[in-house]
Amino acid sequence: MRVILAGGGTGGHVIPALAIAQELKNQFSAEVLFIGTARGIESRLVPAAGFPLELVKVGALKNVSLVTRLKTAFDLPRAVLDARRMLADFKPNVVIGVGGYASGPAMLAAAISRIPTLAFEPNVVPGFANRVVARFVSAAAVHFQETAKYFRNARVTGVPVRSAFFEIPQRTMNQPPTVLIFGGSQGAHAINQVVISAASALRSKIQGLRVIHQTGERDYNDAMSAYAQTSKSFEAFRFIDDMPGFFSHADLIVCRSGASTVAEVAAAGKPAIFIPFPRAADDHQKRNAEALKRSDAAVMLEESKLSPESLTQVITALLADPARLQMMGEAARKMSHPQAAQEIAEMALAVSKR
Repeated sequence: MRVILAGGGTGGHVIPALAIAQELKNQFSAEVLFIGTARGIESRLVPAAGFPLELVKVGALKNVSLVTRLKTAFDLPRAVLDARRMLADFKPNVVIGVGGYASGPAMLAAAISRIPTLAFEPNVVPGFANRVVARFVSAAAVHFQETAKYFRNARVTGVPVRSAFFEIPQRTMNQPPTVLIFGGSQGAHAINQVVISAASALRSKIQGLRVIHQTGERDYNDAMSAYAQTSKSFEAFRFIDDMPGFFSHADLIVCRSGASTVAEVAAAGKPAIFIPFPRAADDHQKRNAEALKRSDAAVMLEESKLSPESLTQVITALLADPARLQMMGEAARKMSHPQAAQEIAEMALAVSKR
């Protein structure tokens, strides 16, 4: 079985794609090729995972300037032709589009070449690339039931996440209340500023509070300086490599609502305050947060309403209500999909035989 995974750009596209690729390799001894762009995170993560990567030249069409859109429109036909050549050379049995810059050209090339296709869509509302190819795909694997209406032959599989997130034990009630805060690859600065400003109020309102804060590089020194004056129970980290390990210490998580983050929160069964990144394409982070909010699995605090006072109020109210935290965590766990990678790999096999 020969499979091409196309797309990328951000970790939300690439990390699930790598999990799917590994499952295809382990379960079906598949030969896997990635198609991406030089500007996306796949240019670093895919080779590091041991998979070959071919590059096409294509940029963004959404939420960019007119000049960038015109340049992308000019590059698009060449990207489709390049992707079609890659398909002819590799001869895949199926092409899986995971969204992002390279997904559209590769999936269009597959449709032109009459190669079976599978779209993977982790967000409630499909991204631009998947919306363009939705009418052509053989089948689609989606995270949310409400996303199925955009595709033919859609199946709810969830988003692949590391098994360690599913193995996190429940917190006991006799431990200090702990909040894990991180902003992800986009827009961490706005969250960081508010958290740093709220540190003193949080410490005074919540006895014994421990805060674990991944800041990224930009705000690390400011956070360290603020927390040194506040309490040793407030810890700042530039980056956290063992995120499942830190999830296990948390009673509550404050984070963005990208698809992979939402899937990890659900897998861990953790209550969360989602702060959607307001400039995400098609406002998909807000839609993701709303999906968990409707199931009483999370609270959504929009960035336009984010302030030291509002964040302090929401965190204080939630930590004061252990029963609600437990209910939210249980509701989140019900939205998880432990077999996502396996199910998507099996769909790819089925599609390839059509």
